[in-house]
Amino acid sequence: MHTWDKWGLFIDNWFMSLTMIFGSFVAGISSEGGGAIAYPVMTLMFKITPDVARNFSLAIQSIGMTAASLWIFAKRIPVERTYLLLSGLGGLLGVIAGTIWIAPIVPPAYAKMMFVSFWLSFGIALFVINHIRKRDTRSSLPVLSGYQKTELVLVGLLGGVLSAVFGNGIDICTFSFVTMKYSLSEKIATPTSVVLMTTNAIVGTLMHGFVVADMQVEAINYWLVCIPFVILGAPLGANVLGKINRISIAVMLYLIIIAQFVAALFIIQPSGMLMIVSMLTFLTGIAIFFFLTSSHEKLRREIIVDE
Repeated sequence: MHTWDKWGLFIDNWFMSLTMIFGSFVAGISSEGGGAIAYPVMTLMFKITPDVARNFSLAIQSIGMTAASLWIFAKRIPVERTYLLLSGLGGLLGVIAGTIWIAPIVPPAYAKMMFVSFWLSFGIALFVINHIRKRDTRSSLPVLSGYQKTELVLVGLLGGVLSAVFGNGIDICTFSFVTMKYSLSEKIATPTSVVLMTTNAIVGTLMHGFVVADMQVEAINYWLVCIPFVILGAPLGANVLGKINRISIAVMLYLIIIAQFVAALFIIQPSGMLMIVSMLTFLTGIAIFFFLTSSHEKLRREIIVDE
């Protein structure tokens, strides 16, 4: 900032610094990366175009999520390695393919509403299994068959595509899968998802910076004024993550998801076809997530019988 005489950027872009003080903390403490705060705030509140918001989200997470991941490893916060490796492989393929072929063709308003509608359905499903069904959790995945390993790779692939379109997605996408189907504890799934989003963010940033070469000056300016805050905020969130229980993590996730959806409704005010698409996305999410919870119950009974 000193060498390029960029200190004046803080005067014009202070609102992004303020946004990411909160966003980076959320990135470190939850399965919703900083982009989950940045993308809706930028596109809904500040009317920044989705492509700029996406590129900024990836770029800032390449800093903040990396800092959080280093903290997670330094403090030996547990991660699930099978989940990390298999979903990470799919995620890398997804973010590369999504950046080149899918992100350029998604209409902005549809992207915003589909994003918040799908994760609202996940929040409802997670609430049901935590507070109504009162599920048991486990600290690691069971021994997986070849088919189940392929599932994890494909879920990672989908999450990578979501990251390419929205600036984040592989974290919450894979988190939802392993917590729903295998009842992996939020305390294990959350730090694992943070590390996954780190790899997606770094690859996505490099893709936009050097391959498709569409990293906007506006996105770079936002990035510069946020780096000092996320490099501290994300590890702080990761530190708190290691000290709170899984239900507290889940409750915070519910609140973030609901806030995103309500803000989108008030600002976009969807109607007609957009409302129909949003409802279909929500209902599809409900069907997927409750199918996963049913699959988990069947899998749990099989494991008990085997043991």
